[in-house]
Amino acid sequence: MSKMKTKKSASKRFRVRPGGTVKRGQAYKRHILTKKTTKNKRHLRGAVDVHEADTRSIRAMMPYA
Repeated sequence: MSKMKTKKSASKRFRVRPGGTVKRGQAYKRHILTKKTTKNKRHLRGAVDVHEADTRSIRAMMPYA
């Protein structure tokens, strides 16, 4: 049987941590930043966990992660 394919868009957006949780980047930080407050942009830094309701579908898209 052939190997399963990874959805490449998912592998570029998500990373699976060693504990099994999935991390993602924050949205709303790409453009039109002048009208957003400094506090808002500061809170959008860094990565956050994917909600556990979505974790199963993401893990299905990346079978070898």
